[in-house]
Amino acid sequence: MSAIDDLLRIMAALRDPEHGCPWDTKQDFATIAPYTIEEAYEVADAIDRNDYADLRDELGDLLLQVVFHARMAEEAGHFDFADVVDAICAKMIRRHPHVFPDADGKRLSMADADVQTVAWESLKRRERAQKGDADASLLAGIARGLPEWQRAYKLQKRAGTIGFDWADPAPVLDKLEEEIDEVRSELASLADAAPDDTDAHARIRARLSDEIGDVLFVTVNLARLARVDYSQAMRGANAKFERRFRRMEALAHADGTQLEGQSLAEQDAYWERAKADDKAGLL
Repeated sequence: MSAIDDLLRIMAALRDPEHGCPWDTKQDFATIAPYTIEEAYEVADAIDRNDYADLRDELGDLLLQVVFHARMAEEAGHFDFADVVDAICAKMIRRHPHVFPDADGKRLSMADADVQTVAWESLKRRERAQKGDADASLLAGIARGLPEWQRAYKLQKRAGTIGFDWADPAPVLDKLEEEIDEVRSELASLADAAPDDTDAHARIRARLSDEIGDVLFVTVNLARLARVDYSQAMRGANAKFERRFRRMEALAHADGTQLEGQSLAEQDAYWERAKADDKAGLL
């Protein structure tokens, strides 16, 4: 018996209505979906940390999510794990005609990655049409369940396949400055609005949300054109902030005090010390 057969058997036992785990048996696709997303992020985190032992474990957790969904689908009579494997194998072969030969032994030639990307999108559109999807837009099929930054990236990249894109990051910086100025304008309007004019406040806040959304969208574009992974950059920024803030707390503790209750200027002084230590490689 293979390792994957062992995992499938364990999952079946966990889902057994009479002798299985009470938690596992009461789950459905909707309740498990958040765990699936969480496990994918934990895989990415292990990769960022170059922790290959942890990566092995996290990939196992992610594989368990696939097996869990497949088991529930099998119980409902939709498909089973073997169907999932067959489907992805067929899809990979179908979408890589430059790698896998057809029935006549012929293999398409792909000059570069850009050509391959265009061909990939064309294949996906044909597949959606064959499934009866009437949405013929170039942007069809981009999942709405993605994190919004990732959906922004995919929308921008898809539009770029027909040339609707900036050539390099430089003009994106100009656009970012323009969007930030519009945010400043709405913040000024909010400050000038009468405190008791709730309708005006609601309208301005709606516009402010829209303008901040534009800033975030353009930021994703900037990272994409600069060939920087937006998610990785954010994880790095989060880790840096956490590292420096924890150093602030340690420095305050060493001084016999704590950050809470201090003025912003006093806290900023600790922040500068923590930042200096971080840049010196002391954290």
